[in-house]
Amino acid sequence: MSKPSEMLYNHKAAMEASRLAFHRKKMDNPDNLLAPVGQHHLRPLTVGFSDCNLSQFMRIAANFGTDAYAYAVTPNVDHLIRFSDDEAFRDLYRTAQFVLLDSRFLAIVLRVAAGLRLPTSPGSDVTEQLFEHVVKPDDKLVVVGGTEEQARILADKYGLTGLRHYNPPMGFIHDPAEVEACLRFIEAEAPFRFCLLAVGCPQQEFLARALQSRGRARGLALCVGASVNFLTGVERRAPHWMQRAGFEWLYRLINDPGRLAARYLIRGPRIFLLLPRLKFEVRPVAALKSEAARP
Repeated sequence: MSKPSEMLYNHKAAMEASRLAFHRKKMDNPDNLLAPVGQHHLRPLTVGFSDCNLSQFMRIAANFGTDAYAYAVTPNVDHLIRFSDDEAFRDLYRTAQFVLLDSRFLAIVLRVAAGLRLPTSPGSDVTEQLFEHVVKPDDKLVVVGGTEEQARILADKYGLTGLRHYNPPMGFIHDPAEVEACLRFIEAEAPFRFCLLAVGCPQQEFLARALQSRGRARGLALCVGASVNFLTGVERRAPHWMQRAGFEWLYRLINDPGRLAARYLIRGPRIFLLLPRLKFEVRPVAALKSEAARP
């Protein structure tokens, strides 16, 4: 087994559990963000992406081990809008050890608008690659979110004997008792090899950060959104040509307009107004190796 210093790409642990708030801080007024976007008195908001592509992250995940804890987030357009609006959400990204660009559409926009070339690691691809090439049948794997039937499908499909599943109730993030129950379930299963948090944004990011702050979990946690739905056939992914062209969002919109129209057609275009305020940086993953894994 690798030593912690060899496998953990981490920085100093975040604030202790007693200071962690599970409800979000008050969101900034979106109108106040939109109106002065081009003015110089607004400080830029820095988004630091991890400098690794999908295959490189798979090697990191495969070698991570179970002696320490870290978590990965996979931002898309909707997440970056939330990042712009919500100080508490920005803090969750600041303490994430891995920030993997989920959106090929956003990668194209940044390449055209800012000349910035970023590797993409869509959360659905990360999850699929983990199951196909990294997870072993007897690995301890915790899945938070999805149904019991989906957990059974995953276990049967990949021959998993160590899969543990927990599905918190709708709206659990606003109930401290339910949040505590979820965290205790995950911690009771530690050390785990991977913990897949599939309860939507920002709930999954809050859980990942809480596990870091409490300091009891060991293993790699990944905020993977709807990835479990794709793997279990609840939802279908776009054809590969649409994925490569950055139009996976359009495929999802066509197949589920009632749920996604407001997100993609009303909320989504705000990203073009917010881009001037966002500053994008590439954060070398290897540079984080020297920082302490634990307080």
